[in-house]
Amino acid sequence: QVQLVESGGGSVQAGGSLRLSCALSGRTDSRYTIAWFRQAPGKERVFVAGMHSSTANTAYTQTVQGRFAISRDNAKSTVFLQMNSLKPEDTAVYYCAVDRFATVISDNARLYDYWGQGTQVTVSS
Repeated sequence: QVQLVESGGGSVQAGGSLRLSCALSGRTDSRYTIAWFRQAPGKERVFVAGMHSSTANTAYTQTVQGRFAISRDNAKSTVFLQMNSLKPEDTAVYYCAVDRFATVISDNARLYDYWGQGTQVTVSS
């Protein structure tokens, strides 16, 4: 079983920055993908960024490319999402998730096995 706990959400003005954290605990395979998704009110949950555990390859959705960065601290089993130049359209609940045994970074939420509880990010104009 894997547990994920997000933190770091909040309210900022457009152009500001936030850093989200996802603490991972429990047993994981040596190969997995950990990713950030977001869900705005009335919309589906969508992929934001992901990282593969063994290759450290990363992937981003186009709308955050160049503004967001995913990274990890292996010693603390924590994954971060640094969000810069935030826009009102980035407002959403952000979730981290794990796709067990993954060989690639998928943007399909249905493939992810474990989810955190989410953290709210609100960007005002």
